[in-house]
Amino acid sequence: MNLFKTAAAACVAALALSAAPAFAGECPADQVGANPLADAATMPRHVTDDVIASIDLGNGYGVPGRNLRMRRLVVEPGGVVPLHSHAERPANIYIVKGEITEYRSTCRVPIRHRAGEVVAEQGETSHWWRNNSVRRAVLISADIPPPAGDAQGGM
Repeated sequence: MNLFKTAAAACVAALALSAAPAFAGECPADQVGANPLADAATMPRHVTDDVIASIDLGNGYGVPGRNLRMRRLVVEPGGVVPLHSHAERPANIYIVKGEITEYRSTCRVPIRHRAGEVVAEQGETSHWWRNNSVRRAVLISADIPPPAGDAQGGM
């Protein structure tokens, strides 16, 4: 009888893990592919973007004209971080609080990111984010913007 319960529980767990959105912060392997992002949001909405620290990487680090920047983004319910690229701006995003959905050019399904996860953004990735939940999402972004992009914004 215990073997039957164990097998049934394993089947339920397998079905739960096969749901469409990615819950571990990555695109499901069977959904990797081009996504034209035809309905991508192009304007920020209900989001604050504050630079909380910046380090000049030319001063002692040999990368003149570049800065390591840290920002705090607060995305209200329904809020949007608009479409942007990471071709020239690698970043790591830490989800501090809440959850947020990413729409990525290399994934055919939305990706849900939850508090405690880190998202690496690099290469030819273009994407946008929307807070589809009823709670505020708080993100910390550490990035290296191009020389002209170190001012506020740039998402």
